[in-house]
Amino acid sequence: MMTDSARTPTPVDTIAEQWVDDIAGLFPTVATYIGRTQYNDRFGDYSPAGTEEAVRRVRATRDALQTAEPVDAVDEVTKADLSRELGLHLELVEARAQLRDLNVIASPVQDIRSVFDLMPTATADDWDVIATRLSALPGAIEGYIQTLRNGIGAGVVPARRQVREVITQIARYTADDGFFAHFVSDAAPAEGQLPASLARRLADNANGARVAYDKLAAFLGADLAPVAAEQDAVGRELYSLHSRQFLGAAVDLDETYEWGLEELARMVAEQESVAREIKAGASVAEAIAFLETDPAHQLHGTAELQRWMQRTADQAVADLGATHFDIPEPVRRIECMIAPTQEGGIYYTGPTDDFSRPGRMWWSVPEGVETFDTWRELTTVYHEGVPGHHLQIAQAVYNRGELNSWRRLLAGTSGHAEGWALYAERLMEQLGYLQDPADRLGMLDGQRMRAARVVLDIGVHLGKPRPDGQGVWDAGYALEFMRGNVNMSDEFIRFEVNRYLGWPGQAPSYKVGQRIWEQLRDDFRAAQGDAFDIKAFHKRALDLGGVGLDTLRAALLPGA
Repeated sequence: MMTDSARTPTPVDTIAEQWVDDIAGLFPTVATYIGRTQYNDRFGDYSPAGTEEAVRRVRATRDALQTAEPVDAVDEVTKADLSRELGLHLELVEARAQLRDLNVIASPVQDIRSVFDLMPTATADDWDVIATRLSALPGAIEGYIQTLRNGIGAGVVPARRQVREVITQIARYTADDGFFAHFVSDAAPAEGQLPASLARRLADNANGARVAYDKLAAFLGADLAPVAAEQDAVGRELYSLHSRQFLGAAVDLDETYEWGLEELARMVAEQESVAREIKAGASVAEAIAFLETDPAHQLHGTAELQRWMQRTADQAVADLGATHFDIPEPVRRIECMIAPTQEGGIYYTGPTDDFSRPGRMWWSVPEGVETFDTWRELTTVYHEGVPGHHLQIAQAVYNRGELNSWRRLLAGTSGHAEGWALYAERLMEQLGYLQDPADRLGMLDGQRMRAARVVLDIGVHLGKPRPDGQGVWDAGYALEFMRGNVNMSDEFIRFEVNRYLGWPGQAPSYKVGQRIWEQLRDDFRAAQGDAFDIKAFHKRALDLGGVGLDTLRAALLPGA
């Protein structure tokens, strides 16, 4: 997907490139994610002053962008989508979202810790940089506490459930056998040993990090928890902002809720049909019980899981690269990893700009989970790898001939990325990669979960009537609802429900994003008529890189 010749940078490109530089300086954890290693020794400012500085830079970039004239279609997309993102950032700050920014999966609590997962560790110099960043961690935590304390003063606080769960997470980080202790005890360069002075520094600074996180946990328990919100729901106004943030599109939330109910019913019916293929007359639960006793569909231990993930991903790259997609050599490499945490997430991190760190698929396996079902997870590998996130994100990184750094590395939304990944799952079924009914059942299990999340997320946060007619949505019913629609361990289900309750608008973006991708494909087919070619559609759409879904529609269907 890389263009044959480099495009001459324009004034709009220059503004976008400067914004990437600004982001890297303001948010060094983001810089690490995209491979800007010059900031690997520090953290950003999580205090109210840091928010103010970010707002100043956002406004300056927005003002510069407003006066810049696009010279071509690439510029038009950049200007439209960057303007959308900058404006939404300001709206969220005006709504004081940063004052209640605490949840179980995507808040500064996790951001500060998880950046160490992405840092190079091959040399003593790498570990020296890590030691320096560890020494900066207490200051980052202190700034974050200041922001949350301001939230207490303003009466803008997260839900008490999120506070309690995060305290539990922090205990795992800081335990004697927790993340920080293990991280530095395992420190070793590829060749030789660390100098004794550096090893001591690492140990001391890791202990300092543990102390800082314990201080945060104490603040959360003593100061924030007593005044935190009893209600998990954030309400329609804030939810609408978050929905636009994650989709890059404005949708009718009430219509989307009703569509989610219909889509869930369709997924259930499709699952029931496939269950009968697996075992005559079986219900979904009976088919799953049958598969869970079948050793041919099981893996044992994380080492076996990692090897299977890697084999499956490599085979998909080899097959699809020869038939359905043009996959450049750097994009053909993907690493499948077991995450160093036990929080239940499965996620993808993109490659660095130079591909020195490849795209990676991570599995954070909950404590106590030792058995894994391949029939559940085959579609997950396609979702996270090829043709899902890895193809989408790594191709954009590779396409430097046309896309500026912001378009390649930072632009986009969850609705675009996760919607594509669910679209990719269905595509793999259409291409014949899920011929085993067990694998199709697994794909439908995931699709059913994503449909259920649309209903649950909107239902809880907007206070919708429950589908069973017994009152309105709340956390207890959300857990019951998920247990009825997801065939996974209860540890996973509990984590997922807590995630939805604390991260409003994100979970629906998967299935709603898929819906929009499929609508765009169908509208594009109608516009093209007999000239429509699905491979050409995919190439044209992915060549745009990550964008908001309204921007994607405008670029693919101008004037529509």
